[in-house]
Amino acid sequence: VMVWLRRTTHYLFIVVVAVNSTLLTINAGDYIFYTDWAWTSFVIFSISQSTMLAVGAVYYLLFTGVPGTATYYATIMTIYTWVAKGAWFALGYPYDFVAVPVWIPSAMLLDLTYWATRRNKHMLILVGGTLVGLSLPLFNMINLLLVRDPLEVAFKYPRPTLPPYMTPIEPQVGKFYNSPVALGAGASAVLTVPIAALGAKLNTWTYRWMAA
Repeated sequence: VMVWLRRTTHYLFIVVVAVNSTLLTINAGDYIFYTDWAWTSFVIFSISQSTMLAVGAVYYLLFTGVPGTATYYATIMTIYTWVAKGAWFALGYPYDFVAVPVWIPSAMLLDLTYWATRRNKHMLILVGGTLVGLSLPLFNMINLLLVRDPLEVAFKYPRPTLPPYMTPIEPQVGKFYNSPVALGAGASAVLTVPIAALGAKLNTWTYRWMAA
């Protein structure tokens, strides 16, 4: 019974996180529609996706103890999101409506850290979490570079009008405005570490709950 319960809890968690990551991607990934806010949205996208990857991948990696599991998990997330992308496309939305995050290379770095530090959990959280936060915005800039002309898409499929207090007079060019990758990576590197620790803690809590 315990083996069955453990496996059920494990797979349920994977499905919940993978489905949620897909929903989060649809919401955070339509930065192409807010053309005046594209860079700001990209920073939020970077933080949300790096933390979502870390919590699930660290949980799954420590659950199995096998380097390579994080990459497998990221692949599951990618497949889920491509299916969602196809579903939205079938509903008549543009192909670029959902920008599929490039999770896999960051997950590979997580696996590499776990393997290189001889399966040290704390190094996985500190070094692995930092690497995910730093690398994910860099890899996801591919989405901004390859997406169809954002202005063309935005005018063809307009979003609901922003309220007056949110409507930009003109984009403010500040210190970080021209470098969404730098700001996204900086914020993500700081936030992904405690979220990776949460993924490790969830693993402990799950085992304790099952052992009770």
